[in-house]
Amino acid sequence: MSSSCWSGTATRETIGRFTASDELRLRARAAIPGGAHTYAKGDDQYPLLAPGFILKGFGCHVWDADGNEFIEYGMGLRAVSLGHGFAAVVRAATEQLSQGTNFTRPSTLEVECAERLIELVPGAEMAKFTKDGSTATTAAIRLARAYTGRDMVAMCSDHPFFSYDDWAICTTAMDAGIPLDVTRLTLGFRYNDLSSAEALFAEYPGQIAALILEAEKEVPPAAGYLTGLRELCDRNGALLIFDEMITGFRWPKCSAQRYHEVEADLSTFGKALGNGIAISALVGKSDIMKLGGPDHDRDRVFLLSTTHGAETHALAAALAVMDTYRDRPVIETLHRQGDRLKARVEASARRRGLANHFKLAGRTSNLIYTCLDGNGAPSQIFRALFLQETIRRGLLAPSLVVSYSHSDEDIDQTIEAIDGALDVYRKALEDGPEAHLIGRPVQPVFRRRAIPALQPTCQMLSDAKANESLKA
Repeated sequence: MSSSCWSGTATRETIGRFTASDELRLRARAAIPGGAHTYAKGDDQYPLLAPGFILKGFGCHVWDADGNEFIEYGMGLRAVSLGHGFAAVVRAATEQLSQGTNFTRPSTLEVECAERLIELVPGAEMAKFTKDGSTATTAAIRLARAYTGRDMVAMCSDHPFFSYDDWAICTTAMDAGIPLDVTRLTLGFRYNDLSSAEALFAEYPGQIAALILEAEKEVPPAAGYLTGLRELCDRNGALLIFDEMITGFRWPKCSAQRYHEVEADLSTFGKALGNGIAISALVGKSDIMKLGGPDHDRDRVFLLSTTHGAETHALAAALAVMDTYRDRPVIETLHRQGDRLKARVEASARRRGLANHFKLAGRTSNLIYTCLDGNGAPSQIFRALFLQETIRRGLLAPSLVVSYSHSDEDIDQTIEAIDGALDVYRKALEDGPEAHLIGRPVQPVFRRRAIPALQPTCQMLSDAKANESLKA
C-alpha cells in the first residue's frame, strides 16, 4: 500500500498541517470532557502537530480528518491485532448484524463462543461476556470477595491500569470522587517480588480476597514467581486473578498463563478478542463462576448482567478471530515483525549514540519505548518530540505494537522514519528539545491536576512558524 507521504514525488517530511483536526478539536472539547472518550487517545497524549481525529483505517494504515495517511502502531490501544477492517472479522460481524444483534433470550452464539474461549485458557471452566475490560476485572473482584467472604484485594503496583472502577482507580493520582473507605480496601504488591505479596498476607491475615496482576508486562516473570504466587494464594485462601487483556492473543499459545504454565482462578480477556469490536470476557473455575447463577446454595452474585454484553455481532467477530488464530500464523507473525522492528530500531539508536536515551521494552509482539533526557531521566518533552517527528514522517506510534497486517514494507518504512526522528532527537540532546518541539510536551494520563491541552492550539501557530520549524 502506497502512502502520499512516502511517494516518490514528494519529500518524506510533508505531514504538518492538521486544519480539519484543529477545527474538530475545538468542537470536541465543547461537547466531550477532555475532547475524547478514552484518556489515552486525548490531545494531551500527543504533540500539537498531530492528527486529532482518524477518519478510516485499513490493515495497519489509517487516514486522519485531513487526509493524511499513517502507518499505525498501538492499533486501537492493542485491541486490533489482525488489522483494521480485517476481512474475515468484518464478514462475520456484518452477516450477523443483518440477522439481529440482541434478542429476548440468549443467542446460540453465546454457547459456542464461551466453549471456544474456555478451550484456550488453562483451568477455565466457565465464561461470561461483557463489553470492556474494566467491567470484567471488576466482576472478577466481586466474585473473589463473595467466594472468600473477604473485602480486601491486592493489585500489582507495577501494572498501572486494571479498571476504571473505584477499587482500582483509587490507587492512581486520579482518585478524586472516591471515598477513603474504598481506598483502604485495595493493597499493592510489586511484580517479581514474591516477598512483597507474602508481607501483605502476614499483615492482613484472613482478610485478602485476591491478588490481581498481568502475568507478564514489559518485564517477564522471574523463575518461580508466578508459581510462587499461585502457592501463596492457595496457602492463604485467596484467589489468583490474571488480567490477560493485553497478553491474550498476543502471547504464544494465545494466553500468558498457558505460555507460563500457571493456572489462575479467574482471568479476563478482551481487546484482541474482537479485533477492535467491543467484547471482553471473564473466565474461571466453575465453583467460583457459578456464584453468578442460580445453581448453588449460597448468596448470589450480580455477575455481568448487561443488555449489550453478548451482542451477536461481537460474538461472531470473536469466533472469527479465534478461527484466524487457529488457521493462520498470527502470533508468529507478530513476533517476527516485532523482532525485525526491535533489532533495527535499536541499531539506529546505537548508531546515533542514543542507546541510553531511547529504549525499547516488552515482548516483541507488544513493544513500548521510553524517551530519556540528557540525564537519563524519563522525559515527556522528548516523548512529545519523538512523536512529532515520527508523525511528520508518516507514523502514528504512541507505542510500537505491531499487527498481523504490518508487512515487511511497512516495517522497513517505519525503521527509516524512526531513524530520521532519532536524528532530530540527537540534535535536541545537544541544543535542547525546546528548539525542535512546537508547543507543549505531552502529559501522563494519571496525574492529579488538570493541564489544558489546547493552549495554544495548532490553529494559533502561524503557518510560517510551523513550516520553518518543520524544515529545520
